[in-house]
Amino acid sequence: MKTRRFFSFFFCLIVLTSLLAPARAAKDDTGDLEVEAKAALLIDPDTEELLYARNIHERLYPASLTKIMTCLLVLESLDRGEIARDTVLTASDVAVNSIPPDGSTAGIKAGEELTVESLLYCIMLSSANEGCNILAEGVAGSIDAFVDRMNAKAQAIGCEDTNFVNTNGLPDDYHYTTAWDLYLITKEARTHADFMPIVSTIYFEVPATNLSEPRKLYTTNYLVSSYRTSYYLYQGAQGIKTGSTSAAGYCLVSSATRSGRSLLSVVLGAERVTLEDGTVLTKSFTETAKLFDWGFDNFRRQVILDAGELVAEVPVELSQQQNSVKVHPAREVDRLLPKDLDPVKDIDREVIFDAESVDAPVAKGQVLGQIVLSRENTVYATVDLLADEDVSASKLLVFRRDLMEFLQRPDVWIAAGGAALLVVLGVILRSVLRSSRRRYGRSAAGRRSSSGYRGRRR
Repeated sequence: MKTRRFFSFFFCLIVLTSLLAPARAAKDDTGDLEVEAKAALLIDPDTEELLYARNIHERLYPASLTKIMTCLLVLESLDRGEIARDTVLTASDVAVNSIPPDGSTAGIKAGEELTVESLLYCIMLSSANEGCNILAEGVAGSIDAFVDRMNAKAQAIGCEDTNFVNTNGLPDDYHYTTAWDLYLITKEARTHADFMPIVSTIYFEVPATNLSEPRKLYTTNYLVSSYRTSYYLYQGAQGIKTGSTSAAGYCLVSSATRSGRSLLSVVLGAERVTLEDGTVLTKSFTETAKLFDWGFDNFRRQVILDAGELVAEVPVELSQQQNSVKVHPAREVDRLLPKDLDPVKDIDREVIFDAESVDAPVAKGQVLGQIVLSRENTVYATVDLLADEDVSASKLLVFRRDLMEFLQRPDVWIAAGGAALLVVLGVILRSVLRSSRRRYGRSAAGRRSSSGYRGRRR
């Protein structure tokens, strides 16, 4: 008995493991590319097709990538008219002196006056930590109130593994996010017209202020700028934000375009290494370039479903015109797919009809089912299937159908049964009454005859 229980338990364990294994594999799709970072993501921002994913839901320190959210909230305030690009903000002592001296800064002094526009370039190009605090106070009244807004916004756009405790990404155990959440934040920021022009800027000069001569700002993103080195330049790269601390490693959110296609990447926790020849490599840049090359070189957009394609036929009832109708997809579907993938042979199609058949009349464009396009664990699209033509109904067949349905209704059977019962009862009652009249009628007549006879007198 114990042996039997052991084998039963062992079998269940094997089954459970086999069920869970695909789920774990589906969580991370790294393909044939190895990215040297704690987490990485490559996505088509136009279609939101995820091409590469590595630990994208692992909570990590974002460093100055935090500033994407700070910039987003400032842009929202600009759109609502609460502040303007030329609004002048005064740097408070708290905003400037509450940050450690070894962090990135634009050298802003307490009491200095800068416009909102200048501060946005300060935080997104030179990653000025104090600039974030100055903007936070100008938008929300206090740094703490602004951080509350950051967390509320993160929740509102679907970030499930993000928590901010400051405006700039300085190290804190409770300040974390994920590659996926950073994509969601960047996606939201990209909806604002001013975002990409700011983060793609290579050089910006901050006008002179009450406490400073003009400042020259250069982007820290070496994919787009050769100001310090041309080693990492990537043709077609656009922004977006760098970040690094000892705890976070080297991080980068960037985008690039090639031949009309766009890709967006997130790299977290990359290293900086020194090669044998003394060259120092910051791998947030090299791994991002590797992701872009892989995405552009190995994927191409392919039509996997044509809107004019006649997918299947649905049987039609109640028509003498025809006994089936063809269906076509409601829309065309194209997807970024590996170049060696054949959309005809390698994409699975599942056709699901709303019913085994459809009753006439059928209208052209009527939804009759769906087609699901998938490959392995990825569902590319679910598209409605529409009738390709009108199909008229036969009045005779419709009348027969309606009559049969009427006769099969339970209430009709109940009513018919009740009526039949009443008829039977009526017949029985009538029969009883007739029988009663005959019997009592003869008896009464006999009595009248007997009592009325007196005989003949002689």
